[in-house]
Amino acid sequence: MKLIKMEKVRDTKYLKNYELTYENKSGKQKIYEIVSHRELSDPSQLGQKCSGLSIVARCHGRLLLLREFRMGVNRYVYNLCAGMIEEGESIEDCIRRELYEETGLSLKKIEKILPPAYAAVSITDIVNQIAFVEAEGEITDAHTSDNEEIRAAFYTPQEVERLLETEMFTSRCQVVAYQFARSESDFI
Repeated sequence: MKLIKMEKVRDTKYLKNYELTYENKSGKQKIYEIVSHRELSDPSQLGQKCSGLSIVARCHGRLLLLREFRMGVNRYVYNLCAGMIEEGESIEDCIRRELYEETGLSLKKIEKILPPAYAAVSITDIVNQIAFVEAEGEITDAHTSDNEEIRAAFYTPQEVERLLETEMFTSRCQVVAYQFARSESDFI
């Protein structure tokens, strides 16, 4: 596969759409569409900057899950607390801000931050990190925007196991929830 050219075809406030023209194995051209959070001027910039994070938060042996309405699928799904890193913001500050904005909780301790990983390589060059943290405080919803409908709660491993059987999750959250339900004692 050989990338021949990259062209921006749409520009919105949060997403930029690009067409990537490739020469495939048989020598024919293939146009592939992606979205990015970033302004890309050269193909070497694809997937080179971390733009967001997901937060795996626990408190007293329970896992924080968000039940939120997602416009892209027009339904409620279970998800992790997550968000975009703002310009000039450290990942630690982003964790504190997003945890507070989406749940009202405070960051007690960062246990581990995984290295950057691709979010959805079939449609985007977006790179995120996953942070494992301990949270504290009381859950409130007074800090979300009018465009977010989020209900945050802490769940025991048994409750998470039941949710996995009946509810829709984002894929990243589903993997975290499955591991939490199976092995809380070994869970980061």
